[in-house]
Amino acid sequence: MTASGCVTVHGELEVVPGATRSEAAQALKAFTTAYNAADKAYDPALDADRVTGPLGAINQAGLKARQKNHPDGNPNHKPLELTDATYLIPKKAGWPRWFLADTDSNRDQDSGKLDTRWLIVFVKSGPGAGWKASYLSVVAPSRLPAFAKDGEGRAKPVAADSTKLAVAPEDLSTRYTQYLQQGTPDVFAPGSATSGWREARRNTRRAGFSYQYIDQPLDSGTFGPLGLETDDGGALVFFSSKHFERQTAAKGLRPPLNQDVEALLTGEVQSTLTKERVSSQLVYVPKKGSTKDDGKVVMLNRLPGLTAAKGS
Repeated sequence: MTASGCVTVHGELEVVPGATRSEAAQALKAFTTAYNAADKAYDPALDADRVTGPLGAINQAGLKARQKNHPDGNPNHKPLELTDATYLIPKKAGWPRWFLADTDSNRDQDSGKLDTRWLIVFVKSGPGAGWKASYLSVVAPSRLPAFAKDGEGRAKPVAADSTKLAVAPEDLSTRYTQYLQQGTPDVFAPGSATSGWREARRNTRRAGFSYQYIDQPLDSGTFGPLGLETDDGGALVFFSSKHFERQTAAKGLRPPLNQDVEALLTGEVQSTLTKERVSSQLVYVPKKGSTKDDGKVVMLNRLPGLTAAKGS
């Protein structure tokens, strides 16, 4: 009985909201403050404890590269402001817990075609852990579906292994990387990050160079998928993936390097350069059997970032 009571107190069994609204607001504020400090100084240590997952990997590698190239900090720093926040806080048992902050940033225009919303997923790994931002997506408001709500008016989480959707969230990373490599399974709607990216790769040409691409699923731990049910029975899902681009030069040539790549480089570039990127995606997944968008997964946003480079 004591053990059972302890478990319930810590929330492993009880289905509860992931956070209070004041807690969510504080998490967003703390993230923004740390993000701005890190961006101003180009110092990854200043927001390392506020980011995780794909956003953490991209943020930390980017700051590391810029710190090396600009040791005195960011001469063009403009503080990020996130306002007009709506918090979607699903109820769940156990850890990690999470919520979605739907915000307006000062990085866009507040009307017309250039208006965007910044969607930031925050996760908390355990009772004593802090809130960390794991996913960021930038989306036009018109592309966001309406969310389903439970009896208390809260957002409804989608199980990673849901059988009600065209593709289960836990399978999205594998399906996406398989599609990029082979063109199948063709479960994604045409777009710049799906069919367009495959086409761009096929058409990449440069005299004296060959290109190879490897795509790998990234779907465990803090890189796992997280989704909310939409009111039409579909889901809005965040998921991660990893991508490698290898350039091989003919004899007498050398793959070109830019500052950011060079800052993250290990080894010496002689004839090959391999770039490693982590990417986060936001997709709309229709319910199984839906005819909307031909029943295919629609890519709403893709955020990639260079995380490593290797020369040989």
